[in-house]
Amino acid sequence: MTRTEATEWGRSERARAAAELVLAFVALLWVLEAVDVATGHALDSYGVVAREPGELVDIVPSAFMHFGFAHLAANSVPLLVFGFLAALTGVRRFLAVALMIILVAGLGVWLFSPSGANTAGASGLVFGLFGYLVVRGFVERKLLDVCVGLLIGAVWGSSILLGLSPANTGVSWQGHLFGLLAGIAAAFVFRNRVRG
Repeated sequence: MTRTEATEWGRSERARAAAELVLAFVALLWVLEAVDVATGHALDSYGVVAREPGELVDIVPSAFMHFGFAHLAANSVPLLVFGFLAALTGVRRFLAVALMIILVAGLGVWLFSPSGANTAGASGLVFGLFGYLVVRGFVERKLLDVCVGLLIGAVWGSSILLGLSPANTGVSWQGHLFGLLAGIAAAFVFRNRVRG
C-alpha cells in the first residue's frame, strides 16, 4: 500500500466512524422520544429546572430529551450535519467537544433560565457545534475548515441568530447562547497544535 492509499483509507475510515457515531446518536434520541411518548412523557422530568440544586444531575441527560417529535425533528438535521463534520477530525475529540458543550449549555440553562422552567433538548449542542465549526478553521489555520465554517455560517447563520434572541419565546435562548459560546471555546481548547 502506498502512502497515498494509506491516507485515503484513513480518511474513509474516519468518515465512516463519524457517520456511524452521529447516526447512532440521533437514532438514540428518536428511541428515547418514542419511549417518552409511550410512557406518558415520563422522561420529561430529566429536563433542567433552573437553580434547583438537585437538577444539576440532569444537565447531561437533558441534552438527550425532547418535548415531542417536532422538537426533536428540528434538531436532527443540523445534528447530523454538524456532528458528522465535527467528528471527521476524530471520534474522541468530537466526544470531548460535545461533552464540554453539553455541560456549559446545561449550566447556563440552570443559572439563567426563568424560575420553574423545565428545559431539555439537543439544541444547545447544535448551537455549540455550529460555533465550533465556524471558528475551528480560523483557530487551526486550515483553509478547508475555514471554507466549511463559512459555508455553514452562510446556510444556518440566520437561524442561529434568531435562536439567540430573548424575544423568541418558546425556546431556550440561554441554552443556545451558552452552547454557542462553549463551541467557540472548544475550538480553542481542543485545537490541533501544529509543530514547527
